Amino acid sequence: MTDRIAFILGCMILAAIGADLSLNDGSALMFVLRKFADMVEWLAFWR
Repeated sequence: MTDRIAFILGCMILAAIGADLSLNDGSALMFVLRKFADMVEWLAFWR
């Protein structure tokens, strides 16, 4: 991954988070973070 691609990807992620916070009050971000926490817990079980 080149620096340019990483920068564009980072900007897109920040734009998506900003749009979610301004349009949905951060509900989609909270959903994704909860699912990520569940996935980490599930992976810890298999470790």
